[in-house]
Amino acid sequence: MAYLLAVMAAFANALTTILQRLGVETAPATSTMRWRLMAYALRRKVWLAGFGTMIAGFLLQFLALHFGHLSLVQPILTLELPFLVAILGLWFRHPLGVREWVGATGSAAGLALFLALAAPSGGSQLPGWADWSYVSIGCVGLAAAAVLLTRVGSTAWQAAMFGLSAGIAWAFTAALIREVNLQIDQGWSTVFLHWPPYALAGAGLAGMFLAQNAFHAGPITASQSMMVIVDPLISILIGVFLFGDRVSTTGVRGPGEGVALLVLFAGVWWLARSPLVARVKSENEHRLSRHRHHAAPAPTMGRT
Repeated sequence: MAYLLAVMAAFANALTTILQRLGVETAPATSTMRWRLMAYALRRKVWLAGFGTMIAGFLLQFLALHFGHLSLVQPILTLELPFLVAILGLWFRHPLGVREWVGATGSAAGLALFLALAAPSGGSQLPGWADWSYVSIGCVGLAAAAVLLTRVGSTAWQAAMFGLSAGIAWAFTAALIREVNLQIDQGWSTVFLHWPPYALAGAGLAGMFLAQNAFHAGPITASQSMMVIVDPLISILIGVFLFGDRVSTTGVRGPGEGVALLVLFAGVWWLARSPLVARVKSENEHRLSRHRHHAAPAPTMGRT
């Protein structure tokens, strides 16, 4: 059940990326890292449609983390990028070339190999205040450092750093989802009398804000690959440290898992640099909406 729900969440996240990217791509450049970017997005119907799919993706992820472990669910969400490429190919009617097939196959094969070797288990212990403090300080500190690094460098670098901070925020959000699920197992009556649901709301909003700025700051090839890679890596570390997730590393499993993750992330990196994805927003200002207008006829969707 956790596997299926996580795959469905990955698809919903890919669709969210497309719709919300359409919603912010024409925003003024001066709105980056400003709440006016969100105000602009909220006036766009296509962005609101993306917000709806984002909620659906969140609910699917919530259920997946109820039935599965953090170290199992979050790596599956890396399928978001293959789904993203598939949507771009079908929606814009571009043929999928060797890069897309190799990247998608590598991502799926690396993920399958990692899950088979790691066999994630455990992950049911309720962490204490001290452990949550360490994780919170680490995540907030790393995300803040990444945001500060957006003040320098090219647009691709800025998008990557925003993507890094967003990936950390999403991993932290997933950890809070797991915490709420564990508390629900103890009984619904006291869940909202504790801090995790409110921290979850705050972390989710921060992740959304950082992701919107990542999409707006520069090429999606930089921001999306960074988010998709950082989220599962940080999630696995948090799962092991906080919730007692067990990842088998005996014998050849440990090196095999390392190779599997390299194949998985190489596939993600390769896909992120696909011309199909690069057209979402390249350095020479190709617009996703403009490109779709000139592409082969396709059903109208979310136009404002």
